[in-house]
Amino acid sequence: MTLNYDEIRELALKYALANAVKYGGKADKNAVMSKIMAERKDLRKHAREVLKIVEEVIQQVNSMSIEEQISMVRSRWPELLEERKEETKKTIETLPPLPNDENYDMIVLRFAPNPDFVLTLGNARPAILNYAYKLKYERLGKKSKFILRFEDTDPKVKRPFIEDPQIRERYSEKDLINYKFIIDDLEWLGIRPDEIYVQSDRVVEGIYYDVARRLIEIGGAYVCTCPEDVWRRYRDSKQPCPCRSRNVEENLELFEKMLNGEFKEGEAVLRIKTDMSHPDPSVRDWVALRIVDAKHPRLVLKYGEDAAEKFKVWPTYNFAVAVDDHLMNVTHVLRAQEHRINTIKQSYIFRYLGWRQPETIHFGRLHIEGATLSKSKLRELGLRYDDPRLPTLAGLRERGILPEAIWEIMLNVGIKSSDARISLANLYSINRKYLDERANRYLAVIDPVMIEVEGIDKELIICEIPYHPSHLERGKRRIEIKTENGKVRLYISKNDVELLRKKRKIRLLELMNIEYMNEHDGKIITRLVSYDLDTARRERLDIVQWVPAEDNVRIIVERVDKTPLTEKEFIKEIGLAEPELARLGKGEFAQLFRYGFVKVIEHRDGELLLRFVHE
Repeated sequence: MTLNYDEIRELALKYALANAVKYGGKADKNAVMSKIMAERKDLRKHAREVLKIVEEVIQQVNSMSIEEQISMVRSRWPELLEERKEETKKTIETLPPLPNDENYDMIVLRFAPNPDFVLTLGNARPAILNYAYKLKYERLGKKSKFILRFEDTDPKVKRPFIEDPQIRERYSEKDLINYKFIIDDLEWLGIRPDEIYVQSDRVVEGIYYDVARRLIEIGGAYVCTCPEDVWRRYRDSKQPCPCRSRNVEENLELFEKMLNGEFKEGEAVLRIKTDMSHPDPSVRDWVALRIVDAKHPRLVLKYGEDAAEKFKVWPTYNFAVAVDDHLMNVTHVLRAQEHRINTIKQSYIFRYLGWRQPETIHFGRLHIEGATLSKSKLRELGLRYDDPRLPTLAGLRERGILPEAIWEIMLNVGIKSSDARISLANLYSINRKYLDERANRYLAVIDPVMIEVEGIDKELIICEIPYHPSHLERGKRRIEIKTENGKVRLYISKNDVELLRKKRKIRLLELMNIEYMNEHDGKIITRLVSYDLDTARRERLDIVQWVPAEDNVRIIVERVDKTPLTEKEFIKEIGLAEPELARLGKGEFAQLFRYGFVKVIEHRDGELLLRFVHE
């Protein structure tokens, strides 16, 4: 049979694109090979030639942006996107319906991060839940929309993460850096917003100022010029301050002075009139807009120093959120329990202006055992934003966690009102399920020790090991071991040497059964018992890994401990692996027998740098 290069390349392109879109932009050659071999069983005898074509195609696909990948799939194989939707559908069926969903022609949800840091595992929960509901209603035949809104109206306290040099390495200034970084994190999760808004842009457009004027005109807001300590005494005594009784014209005039820069920071604020007897002091006449004497970093980058200087009046979180939720037609807000008071504060604006307040669902806090989700604490660590010890999405991605695992754990947690606690061990367990399908198995030993096996009755031992026991269509690799004077030399791990001494007999995986004899001049001498697996089963021999003494590749495995943030340095384990492992490219996964899953980080000077993902 003569291989049709163009035909196989087309098939490889189809499945590589589908795999890349599913896994955040990076296709996996093992998964692509499995798809091809399942569809074209006649190609199995030509697996090596097909693999070369697949590797060429994957290099091309992985160099494309995820937008380009999706565009190509949509134009050429749209049914693959439908297949992916069906897979997602199964994961969101258990979500309960949103309250009063029948009252809305379109369900509109939003995810609204503050770009003062990169996204963490905690941010993944609202992002995934909101997007899952968008997909749920889409499947039900109801119009739905998912909005990404950057809430960046505190340029002094919660400065956008733009100045961080680590993020500048990846993006140019025109990308507005961390805003784009967050979009990329969401794309890796498979979340693609229908609309994107940035609140600092809306400040420039005057949207919040216009609403503020309307509130003043209807008597719902007033300019307060009381010093902070004076105002606090009025608030704590549940009494209105003198500024509250100003008339509309005076308030409008003072507000324009705020906008024109005639007040300094702290000299004037715009307050919403609420209930001064409310049991929660923070609700009493809360601040809607205030003066911030700091240039917004994003406005400086986008519009220049002079333009940024003009915008010193900034909406507070609750004011901007209420205005935007209305103007963006948000129907349902999924937010954490700590926002309950914010929902109450925002309700005053909706009532004053006659707007319909979104249906709000408050879910409990998410706690991660073994990690902190506090942005301030994560910053204090001084680690890179994508350090695999961090619970940032970038860190988890570098560690080797797949987006499907994060989706599954967040959908399992759901939107229950009580606090939820998950562990990294639980996340790893779920991730293992997905990695197990993708990662081929390879021989490797840590802390290698050479052993000598006597009594070999063959000049050449040939060992054939499947790449994956559950996917035989991926083929086998052939390892040849030459004998010398009836002996072979192999490496096993230091730990397995202790096992050999203790148990006396062991089985070398897919190779032979051996028995410990003695040690001489630092050599560990063993003898061949048999080649068959039945003997190992009958005698219940432990199965250990091995690596040829003459044909192997040096590996360095970076590990982090079980409480990721306590280690100052990575633990590095040195070992040897079968040479086939070196064929894997950067970012590909492998499972080392009886060790765990690893991710290829780098090929350098004849050795392979790997990162331990989990067992």
